[in-house]
Amino acid sequence: MNGNPQPVEIDPAATVHINGSLGEGGGQVLRTALSLSILTGRPVSLTKIRARRAKPGLRAQHLKAVEAAAVVSRARVRGAALGSDTLQFEPQKIHAGSYSFDIGTAGSTSLVLQTILLPLAFARRPSTVVLTGGTHVPWSPCFHYLDLQWLPFLRRIGFRANFALEQAGFYPRGGGRIRATIEPLPSPSPALAPLHLVARGALLAVRGISAVAGLDRSIAERQRRRALERLAGLRCETAIEILDLPAGSPGTFLLLLAEFERSQVCYCGLGARGKPAEQVADEAADGLFLLLAGDGAVDPWLADQLILPLALAAGDSELRTAAVTGHLLTVVRVVQSFLPVKLEIVGEHGRPGTIRICGIGFSAESRAAQAAESDPRDKPGSPAPRAGDAR
Repeated sequence: MNGNPQPVEIDPAATVHINGSLGEGGGQVLRTALSLSILTGRPVSLTKIRARRAKPGLRAQHLKAVEAAAVVSRARVRGAALGSDTLQFEPQKIHAGSYSFDIGTAGSTSLVLQTILLPLAFARRPSTVVLTGGTHVPWSPCFHYLDLQWLPFLRRIGFRANFALEQAGFYPRGGGRIRATIEPLPSPSPALAPLHLVARGALLAVRGISAVAGLDRSIAERQRRRALERLAGLRCETAIEILDLPAGSPGTFLLLLAEFERSQVCYCGLGARGKPAEQVADEAADGLFLLLAGDGAVDPWLADQLILPLALAAGDSELRTAAVTGHLLTVVRVVQSFLPVKLEIVGEHGRPGTIRICGIGFSAESRAAQAAESDPRDKPGSPAPRAGDAR
């Protein structure tokens, strides 16, 4: 690994071909490829999209990620239709602006936001993104995980953003709304910083949220009580806040954030019809105690969500994850399809592992097709591009 890499040149004309069935063969392949296509300016051709899923092809949530990616990069798109298993995506310039996307279902607002946040950080001006859909739904990071776990680490790398939950949305109805403000990286861009999260240090505190929306507060109290019972043996400060959230649909969750000397980890339990409050709390506590039994410095979800930003950073990063997951291995393969980045994972699938990343020192100046000052659609007060602008 090279601790002081020189920024690399990326040929924006070279199309990247991605087999969507690689690794886990899910939507993460699509979303990571879209982010990297916008960042590098390289067209991408995807086939066999979500081939390993029970309902393969593009669903509503994935189409909204394609639409969002296309709008912020003025991309030319072919194949963006419900059920389509192929997609051609040709980005143009990254454009800052005020954007609003409605998934129309309980599809994850978090996953759509993650698709476009890093690219928008390389635009010339700030952007605001409002997303409507699911904010706390299965199989995706909930809003509070993004805000309390993912975002602090992005800031340590050098990205600048703020998130706000305007209304929670739970499965199956959705109806939630989040707002993100994304600041551009300074120009000329300073190098994004690598991270070294191998030894977590002593456990300092465990803080949490027990929340309900459209349900009796007693459910949140039961979740909190059970979680505190589970945490009672830890020799650290523990505190869990109860929240009653405004929401477009009823639901509940419990989140635990463990703070260490040099890192932090986050685990969530999500409520569902017929699921006892105590089980929701146990899901979060079980995940935390599994990590505490090992030597992981980051939780498995954060590990795969940091691969792309750290590949863009300048210098060597090293992470000790609580588990090497299929998601992690899949993201690594997609990133290496676009970027000449050295990535090494030491550890077996499902077991703790160490990730080493030699970042390429990517910057706004690295991208051949940046947002142009002369484009009238980028000027303050100009109308934001619409979904129909994506061809």
